[in-house]
Amino acid sequence: LFKNNSLIYKKMDHNKAVEEKDGNVMKPICFIGARGSSKGVPKKNIRMIGGKPLLAYTIEKALKSKFFSHTIVSTEDSEIIKISKKYGADVPFIRPKKLATNNASMEDALLHGIKKLNSLGYLFDIIVLLDCTVPFLQISDIKKAVNLLKRKNADVVCGVYEQHLNPYFNIVEITKHGYLELCKKLKQTPENRQDAPTVYQMNGLYVFNSKRFLKKGKSVMEKMIPYEIPIETGLMIDTEYEFNIAKLILESRKKH
Repeated sequence: LFKNNSLIYKKMDHNKAVEEKDGNVMKPICFIGARGSSKGVPKKNIRMIGGKPLLAYTIEKALKSKFFSHTIVSTEDSEIIKISKKYGADVPFIRPKKLATNNASMEDALLHGIKKLNSLGYLFDIIVLLDCTVPFLQISDIKKAVNLLKRKNADVVCGVYEQHLNPYFNIVEITKHGYLELCKKLKQTPENRQDAPTVYQMNGLYVFNSKRFLKKGKSVMEKMIPYEIPIETGLMIDTEYEFNIAKLILESRKKH
């Protein structure tokens, strides 16, 4: 598969639809980061759930939407490359191993991906990062997040949902003396969660203005605009427990 990278590095044919358009509007690109290693749930991106690899749900959703010009998977893993291609995604480059470690950031992997896509001839203004560990995201919310980016002329839009766990009320740290202490304090401690400031869980949906991201780098993350999604579609799989919850949800849906 990796011999001379002949199956991976292939310059885009400009006689083909490099610049996919819907009317006169350039379509966004879907970018799915899927590294081979994972601390919380080993091999979670390709672990079988509901009869197919977890990664397949995000690929199929992106392709079925017909909203994207291309559905790209960024990975360093040969098995993930095979599975990605099987379900219809493009893998036009190999992610460097240094960007596939537990210490590597999502922003660095995305920055590398945008530069590679540009060098290969892909044309796009907007890139949508979908995390394959959030299998229940709705395409309607993805489209609305893209529209929000355009409407606000923003750099980045991030999907979020309201979180009942709250650092002002029931999320605590252990002090050096061994006592529990709220992570964030107010002058007056709320008597119930409803009185505490609303907080949000960031989700695996990010919409970027790609040119601004290339220009500004990680600093664009300091001015993210939130797009609120329903909590029932925002489950992110980071632990075995969450993986099992997702599995039960998918099995329940199949029965009905």
